[in-house]
Amino acid sequence: MGTQRNGFKREAFVLSVDVGTTTMRCHVFDKEAKVRGSCSSKVVLLYPEPGRVELDPEELWREFLAVVKGAVQDAGVQMRQIESLGISTQRATFTTWDRTTGEPFHNFISYQDLRSTESVSSWNKSFTMAAAQAVMKMLYMVSRKKPFLAASVVEFSTQHVTFRLHWALTHSKQLRQAVAEGTCCFGTIDTWLLYKLTKGRVHATDYSNASSTGMFDTYQMCWSGLLCSVLSLPLTILPKVEDTSHDFGSTEPSIFGVSIPIMCLMADQQAAMFGECCFDVGDVKVTMGTGTFMNINTGSKPHTSVAGLYPVVGWAIGKEVVFLAEGNAADTGTAIKWAQGLELFSDVRETSAMAYSVADSGGVCFVPAFSGLQAPLNDPKACASFMGLKPSTNKCHLVRAILESIAFRVRQLYQTMLKETHIPITKIRVDGGVCSNNFVMQLMTDLIGRKIARPAHHEMSCLGAAFVAGLGVGM
Repeated sequence: MGTQRNGFKREAFVLSVDVGTTTMRCHVFDKEAKVRGSCSSKVVLLYPEPGRVELDPEELWREFLAVVKGAVQDAGVQMRQIESLGISTQRATFTTWDRTTGEPFHNFISYQDLRSTESVSSWNKSFTMAAAQAVMKMLYMVSRKKPFLAASVVEFSTQHVTFRLHWALTHSKQLRQAVAEGTCCFGTIDTWLLYKLTKGRVHATDYSNASSTGMFDTYQMCWSGLLCSVLSLPLTILPKVEDTSHDFGSTEPSIFGVSIPIMCLMADQQAAMFGECCFDVGDVKVTMGTGTFMNINTGSKPHTSVAGLYPVVGWAIGKEVVFLAEGNAADTGTAIKWAQGLELFSDVRETSAMAYSVADSGGVCFVPAFSGLQAPLNDPKACASFMGLKPSTNKCHLVRAILESIAFRVRQLYQTMLKETHIPITKIRVDGGVCSNNFVMQLMTDLIGRKIARPAHHEMSCLGAAFVAGLGVGM
């Protein structure tokens, strides 16, 4: 595809940005989906107190501008050749800001943040929760409708926005005042960037991001009025939810020198699923980065889980809405980075050879639970630990135990999906930085007993957002 400008045809490109947990990447794609230019930078995480994880909204915005300009420069093209912009972002990391001034009331509170742990635990043990679950169980027994069954065992999680937003509202008088005055905006990273790119004209998100907050009803496809009412979360501050492929407006010309259509907002795991072309029911995608996320395509209906799998919207494009069931293990890359910090190895690429250099882990087991344990165990208070240490234990045993724990968690998630969904799995594809580790990949394959496809291009979130943004302009 080309674009007609000033009487002659120019080659057109799609710009795609992925804001991950630790890295922000931008790629310039041509019409063949080949990367023509790239730029990346680190996402700076702030740890103001133990258990708290934050990001500076203005710093994130500056880095976003820098990687976009850097990628376009690296591609050797001009901004006016960019036909479309797609944005993929980490999910459930949010901030709030003043609708009039655009000033944030606080830093982004990361999905990894644990400040709401006590509130979550208190609610999960409360009489109100027990009564609600009992009512849902009775409704299920009468109706045999699975959503009631899921509601009878559901528990709140620190990874969802709900209680972190409740914490922010409780601890910020300025925020509560803005809510009362109708001048408060809530947004995950995609919404914040869209607001900044359009100079405050657009306050919106897409279904994939909204469904990952814990405040969205995937059965009714809208923000959950009941949940927000129970937790005193104001619906008025929430963004409008649009299709994943949608004309979200154009960037303010003063930002990049030209106006660029923003044609896609997409949550990173769903974007990776799209980038892996997991379009059929039963297709599975495993992303292994900071955390491990396993998604299965469940088709046109959300999956109802009793073991902690979470139903999310994969994407909404035109009349098609695709749902996914998701399980995750939060501390994959985190465990490897932690081990590197302890100087168990100097280069991540050494870890596979270190693991293979010993016959086994020497009886050492590692629990990868820096942020608790997720499905199917669902224990937010679980702690990371080594077990089985002996005087003969060496670095290679420790590294092997860490890598084995990653593969074992993937097997747990896989077995849970098989048992829960009863959907025949058609293919399994992986992406993310950890999938380049041959030891982990081989052990995963052996434990699951199926072939796993590992692509040459690991940054599937960027590719998925680029595909959807390109579709929006006919590329």
